[in-house]
Amino acid sequence: MEIIVNRTQKHKECTIGKLTIDNHPFCDTLEPTWRNIHWGRDGKKKIKGKTAIPEGRYPVVITYSPKFKKWLPLLLHVPYFTGIRIHAGNTAQDTEGCILVGENLVEDKVLNSALWLNRLKKKIVEAKERGEGVWITIS
Repeated sequence: MEIIVNRTQKHKECTIGKLTIDNHPFCDTLEPTWRNIHWGRDGKKKIKGKTAIPEGRYPVVITYSPKFKKWLPLLLHVPYFTGIRIHAGNTAQDTEGCILVGENLVEDKVLNSALWLNRLKKKIVEAKERGEGVWITIS
């Protein structure tokens, strides 16, 4: 299964995107502010909890999150980041680097997030049950 997050709006407080699954539109996303950081170079650093993850392709698994006390999608091998999850939330204040899913019906927010998270988790579980790998590409 291929999940793609295409970042479409880079605002001061957040980054909004469109999430597709196997080339079919699925929902919107919200992440922290995109910061044009030269990853790996000295002198430039991400701001903890306030920086969107680097563009790239990452494997996705569902694991238990002690922080959220529930099973959530986890992105693996994200450079310079750990514990990047896809979870419910509405604004940039609800994420420290993770991807929030929902509907971008209000500026700088996603709504109906819990509903879209459950739908996404179901799709990931179904793909895993079919023996498919699950990957997410952030662009």
